[in-house]
Amino acid sequence: MNESPFFNRHPHYLCPDPSRVIVRAFRPAIEPRDYNPIDTSRANHIVERVLALDETEAQVVLDGVLENFDNPQRNLLEIFERRAAEMDQVFPDHAAFTPIQRNLVGAYFLHEYSFEAAALFNPSIVPHPDQNGVEPGSLRFILSLRAVGEGHISSLTFRRGTISREGAINIEPPVRLACLPHISRRVGDDIDLSFAENSNISQRVIFPITEAQANGIEDARFVAFRDRGRKTYYATCTAYSGRTIRSELIETRDFQSFRLVPLKGAAAVNKGMALFPRKIDGRYAMIARYDNESLHLIYSDDLHEWNHGVPILGPKYPWEFVQIGNCGSPIELDEGWLLFTHGVGPIRRYSIGAVLLDKDDPSRVISRSHVPLVQPEKSEREGYVPNVVYSCGAMKFGSRIVLPYAVSDTFSTIATVKIEQLLDFMAK
Repeated sequence: MNESPFFNRHPHYLCPDPSRVIVRAFRPAIEPRDYNPIDTSRANHIVERVLALDETEAQVVLDGVLENFDNPQRNLLEIFERRAAEMDQVFPDHAAFTPIQRNLVGAYFLHEYSFEAAALFNPSIVPHPDQNGVEPGSLRFILSLRAVGEGHISSLTFRRGTISREGAINIEPPVRLACLPHISRRVGDDIDLSFAENSNISQRVIFPITEAQANGIEDARFVAFRDRGRKTYYATCTAYSGRTIRSELIETRDFQSFRLVPLKGAAAVNKGMALFPRKIDGRYAMIARYDNESLHLIYSDDLHEWNHGVPILGPKYPWEFVQIGNCGSPIELDEGWLLFTHGVGPIRRYSIGAVLLDKDDPSRVISRSHVPLVQPEKSEREGYVPNVVYSCGAMKFGSRIVLPYAVSDTFSTIATVKIEQLLDFMAK
């Protein structure tokens, strides 16, 4: 990469992996889209064919399905049973299933989806809620990433890692067979969901659920938010239906149970919103770009409603003449709020910069980078979307900033930078 000399890029390459799959609902329908009604006639024909197998034949077919996966058989059988239960109302005339038939029926109404076959990018990073067992001076963290598979559908996936006192980074390898959450409550597009307690965090995938999210849950900007001594993890993200976009909020305390809520207000119709990690003067604060080219500071008494605020930063230098946006939530330093930005230049080239905002009045800019901190270079400019570097959130760790970022919308990497050197660079 063409980057500032005080950046330390670590040798981590989080690349798309087509072998990683989730098992999703298959709905036989006239038009094969997830949101179309199921064709009950076709569904019942499938069930009749399964029931025509004798018990030995059914067991052979089921064993063949299980052999294709390297995970324990028990988890898959639970998935098959759960899917069969979801289908009960579709074929009420076939209630007398044996356990083997029921598992096999569930399997016939599922399909594998390689959720990160095309791209794994736009990461954000936060401290892990569980620091038990971590060596003194080190920190366990969670990376969130945007995964893209067949049909350009985006979902949210995670990795766990640690950074040592000396700044060495380790990221744990993911599990091949990922899992979808159980939806425990849904009121319109307000959704509560949870994953099994014994699931590895790299297995957990938040896949589009609502029609507004049909083509993707994009670019989650996670932040550890503190209020009255209580920590909650929030992420602003973009729901994309294939035609329209809107901003949504993800909430969790443990990365096992989540709540997804659409945001309201004039600012929520665009993308790229980033929440401050605490209230300012008793109000929530957000960085947003609702005019498609400049950053604005918005205050709200309601976490779920955001209207217009005041402009604080616009395109100024050639590498950001097209537009400027944020690269995640502001980071609180003694010197002020550090906000990483992205600028779009010629041929829609995306580069990463930074700005320092006043701690008491974040609408006041103290300093900003005149040149990019990180920008694409020829050796890595090609990919799913060429000529792009992009991040959805960094974190402070001691005297360092840990900045994960994506390259050409294809793979992700991670860098660290000394805060003192970064601020000095911006001031000059």
